Amino acid sequence: MKSKRHLKIMDLVKDKAVQTQEDLTNALKEEGIDVTQATISRDIKQLGLIKIPMKGGGYKYSLPPKQREKINATSRMKRMFQDSVVNIDYSENLIVINTLPGTAQGIAALLDSTEWDKVIGTIAGDDTILIIVKPKDAVDKVLEKLESLTL
Repeated sequence: MKSKRHLKIMDLVKDKAVQTQEDLTNALKEEGIDVTQATISRDIKQLGLIKIPMKGGGYKYSLPPKQREKINATSRMKRMFQDSVVNIDYSENLIVINTLPGTAQGIAALLDSTEWDKVIGTIAGDDTILIIVKPKDAVDKVLEKLESLTL
């Protein structure tokens, strides 16, 4: 639930002029996600959201600059792996990650945002992620990285 909420928050701040925590809470409620102000405050901190000036005056929430976003994505990915990954297996150049229901897409989005060398793509369902690695002999390195996130 948290990862889906985080993804929705990121979409909202990209698409709307969200100026306050109350604006964000109301926008989430319109999307069917009921949250408290305290939860929103923690989410803003965890996502590393910043306030930037708007053209007409005032400030709005924004995603962090790319460098900070990558650092935050790595720490979020580690947390999500520890909380949600059930199993990691592979065959040839394909790696399959089994997760708790509802968490695969959030984890796959984070994997995609890290732009790992040798990973040419991911496909996610509700509780399964398929990672395609090229070349085949890079699978061990990718597996090692993935498994380090579960520790």
